[in-house]
Amino acid sequence: MLVFKPKVGRTAFCILLFFLFFALENTLAANNRSPGTEQLAAKIASVTGPGAVSIELENKSSLDNNQSDEIRRQLLSQLASHGLRFVNQDQAAATIRVTLSENLATYIWIAAIQVGNNPTAIEMVSMPRHDSASPTLQTGTITLHRTLLWTQAAPMLDIAVLDGNPPHMIVLEPDQVVLYRYQGSGWEQQDAMIITHVHPWPRDVRGRLVTRKDHLFDAYLPGVFCQSGNRTPVTLNCRESDDSWPLGNDLLNLNGFYASTRNFFTGVLVPGIGKQSTVPSFYSAAGLPRAGYILWLFAATDGKIHMLDGVSDQVTQAAGWGDELTSIRSSCGTGWQVLASTRSSNSDSIRAYEIADRAASPATLSVDFEGSVTSLWTATDGTTAFAVSRDGRTGGYEAFRLSVSCIQ
Repeated sequence: MLVFKPKVGRTAFCILLFFLFFALENTLAANNRSPGTEQLAAKIASVTGPGAVSIELENKSSLDNNQSDEIRRQLLSQLASHGLRFVNQDQAAATIRVTLSENLATYIWIAAIQVGNNPTAIEMVSMPRHDSASPTLQTGTITLHRTLLWTQAAPMLDIAVLDGNPPHMIVLEPDQVVLYRYQGSGWEQQDAMIITHVHPWPRDVRGRLVTRKDHLFDAYLPGVFCQSGNRTPVTLNCRESDDSWPLGNDLLNLNGFYASTRNFFTGVLVPGIGKQSTVPSFYSAAGLPRAGYILWLFAATDGKIHMLDGVSDQVTQAAGWGDELTSIRSSCGTGWQVLASTRSSNSDSIRAYEIADRAASPATLSVDFEGSVTSLWTATDGTTAFAVSRDGRTGGYEAFRLSVSCIQ
């Protein structure tokens, strides 16, 4: 039997070999391409459209430098395929800040997108982690979620959200309360109510918003109490007051008196915790329901944590805890977690903790902020919390909604 063997010249053979390697390289590149970069690039492009952008990537995950560099390369390539061009920030129509983050179960990539003077848009994608070294908890995997609600240059003391149709957002500033309504794809201002006060505010002014059932909200400020009306347009009635501030929520009834010329609570409690009606002066408090009593934690001005159960006062030095703490109710672990800020020279973070036998153990990874956490309060229903931070670089303020979820 004759077998025909065509002769291939050296030049033709080299060309054939080149195309084979080229095809193999493209196949491998396609196989190694992360679907996360494709998804995130598509979401970013849907906000910016084609054009000149500046982009900054920060790795706050456990990925090493080589991995984060590869993600950056792939992301830039994907964005370029959507018509985006990369320029310096002063030449850009939009700025993009990408953060590589993670929790106990997934990698989370977050893009903060600023187009012109529009509010910052947040897009994110998540992918499962496959590393066997990821920590696990006996109570299941618990995740602390952070959702950006609002950014502004003016000082912001507290924020609250009224879920409804449409949703409303209340922003407490030192001299006004601003009501926003969600319209289409963003928040639009509906009302702005002036806060009247006789005495000047202390240098480090604080405040708290509490939503109510019979009217829209109450606002607490140093030496001033304000109450909204219950009709539209919303009115605000403010008066000089030394009334106590709510420390908990609808499920945790405890108030504390605020020192109107300072930035902390005096330590006098109403109605008290069992037989205990005072505690050293403190910045913030968190309540944890237990069988037959409520355990309260106070971040004292001396840097210590006081735990009161109605009978005893146990003092501890929580490693790294800052001045802001609160608690939220969830279906995870013991049913209630403490959210505590952590001090840092340049930026703060918040983490959820479980408290068992008066000992705090981390329940989640930390979520990081660009600057210092200036406010942390639980929502009225106790299932979420609101945090305000001040960006150390720009001086602007950001407000976030915090929640906890778990996989049992």
